[in-house]
Amino acid sequence: MEQHRAVVIGAGIGGLTAAVALHRNGWQVTVLERAADLAPVGAGIGLAPNAQRALDVIGLGDRVRDLAAWQGDGGMRAPDGRWLARTNAKAAAARFGGPLVLLHRATLVDILTSALPDGAVRTGAAATLADPGDDHRPARLTTPDGEIEAALVVAADGIRSATRHTLFPEHPGTRYAGCTTWRVVVPAPERPFAPHETWGAGRLWGTQPLKDGRIYAYAMAAAPADGRAPDDEKAELLRLFGDWHHPVPEILAAVDPAQVLRHDVHHLPDPLPAFHRGRVALLGDAAHAMMPSLGQGGNQAIEDAVVLAHHIGPAADAHRTGPVPDFVPGRALAAYTADRLPRTTAIVRKAARTGAVTLLSARPAVALRSTLVSAVSLFGPGLVLRGFDGIADWRPPSAPARSA
Repeated sequence: MEQHRAVVIGAGIGGLTAAVALHRNGWQVTVLERAADLAPVGAGIGLAPNAQRALDVIGLGDRVRDLAAWQGDGGMRAPDGRWLARTNAKAAAARFGGPLVLLHRATLVDILTSALPDGAVRTGAAATLADPGDDHRPARLTTPDGEIEAALVVAADGIRSATRHTLFPEHPGTRYAGCTTWRVVVPAPERPFAPHETWGAGRLWGTQPLKDGRIYAYAMAAAPADGRAPDDEKAELLRLFGDWHHPVPEILAAVDPAQVLRHDVHHLPDPLPAFHRGRVALLGDAAHAMMPSLGQGGNQAIEDAVVLAHHIGPAADAHRTGPVPDFVPGRALAAYTADRLPRTTAIVRKAARTGAVTLLSARPAVALRSTLVSAVSLFGPGLVLRGFDGIADWRPPSAPARSA
């Protein structure tokens, strides 16, 4: 039977970060990805200072910070263009110790995979957990090539995680959050604009610059589950946002209908009893799927990865295969759960509360929300940014590594 030191299920942002962190600790790591390749998928992702500090631990933080594009003013707007709240990059960096970095997910995947040995990522390799193992026997997984054993399994298999269901079959799982999202990346419009997020009645739009000159735009709206536009998703976006302020119409004019990503939002409002069982650790959406209201889904997956590697510790013998005698999974993974479960549970709940406020649709409630946001902004950007205290200012348990 083929044996591995550590197996990561899923080559998303969290899974790849975990693989890099374990590799740097001397573990032999194999990443099993169901997709046929790692071709560019997704759109943009915002990395807050908390995720950047986590990437510092694996020597990649500076490479991400070099991609920061937001240098000036930004804030929150109403659909007619009125500024409800203003903030700026300097205020955010001063409060949280670094800038917000917007980059394409494919760029981040490239950065992470470049820090792994050749052959560490296997595509077209769906993996199913057969036995989580325990302190005395390895975990076992079933793949198209047969069954394999592992001293450690990191389940980063996403929001519909089959591993989560295997470990906790009685848990109710994810729940539809009542809204759907769209994401696009397009060339920059000719007329300049300030980065912004705009809140309407039951709808939200955000427009943010990327370092390479393109624009990442995202939208969210209250909608029934499994809905789709009768024509195409660009037409749906035009119906919902086509009369909003500049640069929204210009962005939509540049959209290729075939490139619009639409996904219903599901989250885990009921926390799991633990993020581990046996030799298996859950991370990212598999452990704590959340609404995108705080932009923390990917950030928390990156945090999970470096905290997990911290508690797993260095490999006792980097050349040994099979079970690691000095690794006590029950103790190490219980420490990981204790570190991550309370924090991510609080953020999942805060994201749900923020999402509910964002999607208010009754006219009096929307007017009151705008008035309150404008009133808070009069006290300066500090009060607007305060909502991310305890989130963006997080620091990892391990010291930064030298840049890779």
